[in-house]
Amino acid sequence: MFLVGGAVRDALLGLPVQDRDWVVVGASPKSLIDKGFIPVGKDFPVFLHPESHEEVALARTERKTAAGYHGFQFHTAPDVTLEQDLARRDLTINAMAQAEDGTLIDPYGGQRDLADRVLRHVSPAFAEDPVRILRLARFAARFGDFSVAPETMALMREMTQAGEVDALVAERVWQEVSRGLMEKHPARMIEILRESGALARIAPEVDRLFGVPQPPAHHPEVDTGAHLLLVLEECARVDAPLPVRYAALCHDLGKGSTPEAEWPRHLKHETRSEDLSAALSQRWRVPSDCKELAELVSREHTHVHQSLDFTVEARLRLLERCDATRRPERFAQMLLACECDARGREGLRDRDYPQRAALLHDLRAVQSVDQASISAAALAAGKQGPAIGQAIQEARKAALKAASAHRPGNS
Repeated sequence: MFLVGGAVRDALLGLPVQDRDWVVVGASPKSLIDKGFIPVGKDFPVFLHPESHEEVALARTERKTAAGYHGFQFHTAPDVTLEQDLARRDLTINAMAQAEDGTLIDPYGGQRDLADRVLRHVSPAFAEDPVRILRLARFAARFGDFSVAPETMALMREMTQAGEVDALVAERVWQEVSRGLMEKHPARMIEILRESGALARIAPEVDRLFGVPQPPAHHPEVDTGAHLLLVLEECARVDAPLPVRYAALCHDLGKGSTPEAEWPRHLKHETRSEDLSAALSQRWRVPSDCKELAELVSREHTHVHQSLDFTVEARLRLLERCDATRRPERFAQMLLACECDARGREGLRDRDYPQRAALLHDLRAVQSVDQASISAAALAAGKQGPAIGQAIQEARKAALKAASAHRPGNS
């Protein structure tokens, strides 16, 4: 039995080993079952170890039988060697094994590529599975100082041009992209997907941002795509949760549809961003928390940036549009995404962003209003329907006005 894949890679890198996968050579399903292993695999023989309950797979080979990543036929037999099993893996750094006595088996140069910080495909079979493009991009986001071998990038471009990426299903795209967004360097994932041509296939809305200029007074980096990468890196720096990172990915999508004659201004891009964000979320089947936050941030981020100068009435309308009193956690995530947007600009990473604290201060003031008491008093005074709502609104405005003296960002 051999330890394989990520556990071997991470141990060699001195990183914590999260999951351990094992491969058994020279065995059959019956022989493992006879030893107490529990079968769990649907597509190919995978078992749970009777004591450790870790996953154990029989050594196997695979053959491409159809387009996409579902089109594979697996073969397991006692005569399948460890080297044959490792040959079907995606990258050399994932194609190493360790024997139970600690001996390293590295037939494809994974240890060398770890030392050289290179992501390299094991064999031409890499081209048979388009998910591997997404996985490589995700690994680039995890290991930010690794480069992609030129021959591997060339192969990924060929795969994209051959239409392999078009066969990816939404759930698998989201699974890999969402994991990549949560890595230490999510911008690297976008860069690799773009360089390989895959980004234009799976997210043309994002790909179109590159090369689109913005006003340099607000965006020293000018290029909208460059700004997106900086915002994603800022999200990672503050350890933002996935909904915030996805919202950051989507927040400026509308700028990619601004007519060139209107560059570098992007009037009403927020509405376009909201619509494009909704379309991307639907296509990828994004979870509702990520989808809703992305649309909210797309629509409101410029209002949040400008909110220090808002009147009490405008601040209250902003809170109401964001449903802040009913969904304060989502509102706080929106503000974090806006702060990452403001700081994701060349040379401005450490800029102050008092808008976030100020709007949270406003929310607390509004939440302090006792709606039940106001409603009861209004009813006692003979008011009904809209008049009761108006009374609550006036109380919220009064609370905001009273709290304004201590609002962060006030000069």
